[in-house]
Parts: sequence; structure tokens; C-alpha cells
Amino acid sequence: MTEAEETSRYPITDDIREAMALIRRGTDTFLIEDEFMQKLARSKATGKPLRCKLGLDPTAPDIHIGHTVVLNKLRQLQDLGHTVIFLVGDFTAAIGDPSGRNATRPPLSREQIEANAQTYLNQAGLVLDLEKTEVRYNSEWSNKLGATGLIQLAGRYTLARLLERDDFAKRFAEESPIAMHELLYPLMQGYDSVALEADLELGGSDQRFNLLVGRELQRQYGQEPQCVLTMPLLVGLDGVVKMSKSKKNYIGITDAPNDMFGKVMSISDDLMWNWYDLLSLRSNAEIAELRRECSEGRNPRDAKVMLAKEIVARFHSAAAADAAEAEFNQRFRQGAVPSDIEEKRVALPAEGIGIAAMLKAAGLVPSNGEANRNIEQGGVRINGERVSDRALRFTDPATLVVQVGKRRWAKIVLEKAGA
Repeated sequence: MTEAEETSRYPITDDIREAMALIRRGTDTFLIEDEFMQKLARSKATGKPLRCKLGLDPTAPDIHIGHTVVLNKLRQLQDLGHTVIFLVGDFTAAIGDPSGRNATRPPLSREQIEANAQTYLNQAGLVLDLEKTEVRYNSEWSNKLGATGLIQLAGRYTLARLLERDDFAKRFAEESPIAMHELLYPLMQGYDSVALEADLELGGSDQRFNLLVGRELQRQYGQEPQCVLTMPLLVGLDGVVKMSKSKKNYIGITDAPNDMFGKVMSISDDLMWNWYDLLSLRSNAEIAELRRECSEGRNPRDAKVMLAKEIVARFHSAAAADAAEAEFNQRFRQGAVPSDIEEKRVALPAEGIGIAAMLKAAGLVPSNGEANRNIEQGGVRINGERVSDRALRFTDPATLVVQVGKRRWAKIVLEKAGA
């Protein structure tokens, strides 16, 4: 009797169904759900935790919460009692993942890889319980393959299958270069699953092909094939496109607690529920109850505060989350000036300076046009008074407490040029 056939003997109980519902929450792809449910049943019956793998190549430091979506899913599996494996791809990083690329990725030095790997581990520790996490490096087994082992591994997969990948197929059709080492990348990632005997591999939505290669290689090495779970990309603060530094719609994991709290509070109510699914470690029942209460009249702001505090507490502390909530309430409910307001010195020309130019010079807006839009919408206050005149001009030195929108503040010191 094969292991898969033996697994089907185990009963599917209500607690396994509840676990599946939690694991399924927010996922992009889950292959194959029935197989994984059977794995859960076997794990419960035998007391042997499943091995759940996430591999990350340290190609650059991740710095925003969008990158933690997959880590959150891994933490849920950890809380369910399973073994989570945080795999640092120090070997595969030297190849460069071609996923989603239209050109060959430049290789990294060993020093860059090691520095980025430490950053990744620090970030993982903000979400995972590292004391219960199996941290591995794929150079452990990849370096040992040697030329003979690499050739044998390459013999287990065909070029035709590799060219089924969208990015490879597109580059091949366009006659764009595909380096030979790039073709090895999916095989090396798949071999990681063989080396670790993974039951489940997680990744972003762009990793589906690579994860399925691991499933196929495990079959060829006589192992039970892993299941595959991919997570979608987190939509940013603008509610339109994925969270990205270049789009300036992100929350950095090193953002100050007050800034982090305020940014979460700025998202739309609809986006909030998507963030609950992808970022919160609350149970399905808790989130469902919150949604029900909001649909029946509870202010969605209450749910947003809970989410903001959970995120701040994860990356800072519970005390920091409480303080950020108090600061937010004081600032926006009572109109108080923030305690950490930044001072900006702006040169005052002999002919004076217009309000739009002053706001831009202080870094409160990116352009004069944005300043004027904020004024027209009633979003600019000076010393607590709303400004409605776009032609307002300052000719004398002054110190002004300026607010633009809900979250941008500065103490602007106007001083004569050369003073």
C-alpha cells in the first residue's frame, strides 16, 4: 500500500475542515486541496506534523508588509502545530529567479546574498516563532550535487516542459536571450523540496510553475508529492495596484508605530477586509463575526482600529499599538497637533512665497498642483485655520503649524534667504 493510499484511511473530522478553511483563506492557488486534507488527517492520526516549506532568495531586502503575506500564512500553519521551514535560497540566489522576468537577472555577490539573508531572517522573526522554525539554506545540499549530480537532476525534466513557463515561452518567441543557468533555476528550487521532503510548499502567485516542478521531482524521487499553495499580491494603500515602494503606496515594516497605524486607518473599508484575509492572524470565525457586526450597523472604523493595532503590535509591540491608537484619536478626533511634528525651514525670498510653493518646499506635497488641489478640497490648515485662498502669500518671517490632509504635518519656519 502506498503512502497516499494509506493516508486515505484517516477520517476527515470537523477540526480538520476548520483548519482547511483557515489555510485556504486568502489563497490564490491551492493544489491539491483534497490531497492536503488527507495529509492533515494523517498528521492528526499519527501525531507527525506536516513539513511546510517557504523558500526565499535573498536578492534584495524586503521592507514592506506586502512581503509578509506568505509569512502570515506560514505562521497560521505553525500555530496549527505543523513544522514550518524557512528556506534561505543562498544557492539559488546566485542563479537568479527568472519568474516574471523579460531579461536575465544579474548575479549577486556572496557578500550581497549573506547581507540580504540576514535581513530576511530578521523580518521572518517578526511574523514567525523562530524558536519553532526550521531555518535551512539550500547550499547545504545544492553544493554537494557537483557536476554529475546536476546533470542527473537535469535529466529528470524536459526542455519542452520548462518552455511551458509563460516568461520562458514569451522570451523564446521574441528570440530574447535565455541563459542556460536560468533553465536550471526551477529544477534547483524543485530539488529543495526533495531534500526537505516537503508536504506543502508556499509561494507568491508568480511561483506556481516552480512549485509544481518540485511536486514532479518528488514523484520521480519516490516521495509523496507536495501540495502547492500560492498567495496573491497585497493591494497597496491606494486600493488600486499592488503594494510597492515605487508606487509609494506601502507600509514599511520599519515605519514608526504612529505612521503605520495612520496608514492602515487610511485604507478603504472594502480593502480592509481583504487585508484581514491576507494579514491578520485572527480566526475565520472572529473575522466573520466582525463583518457581520459591521453589516448590521457597527462602525467599520472599529474593525479598522483592531487591524491597525494588530499590525503595529506585530512589528513593534502591544504597548506601541495602544500608544499609536491614543495618538491617532487625539490627532484626528480632537484636532490636536501631533507630538512628533517635524520642523521644516523654508527660505523666504525678498518678494515673498506663495502657499503652494511653501507647501512644496516643505515636502508636504509633491507639486504646486497637488497643493492647490488640497486647498480647493479644504485639506490645508495653518495654525488650525482652514486655508481657502490659493493666492495666499507670505512676506514676513514666521513659524507656522501646517497640516495637509489627515496625516501630513510640519512646523514650517519661514526665514529670510541668507539668514
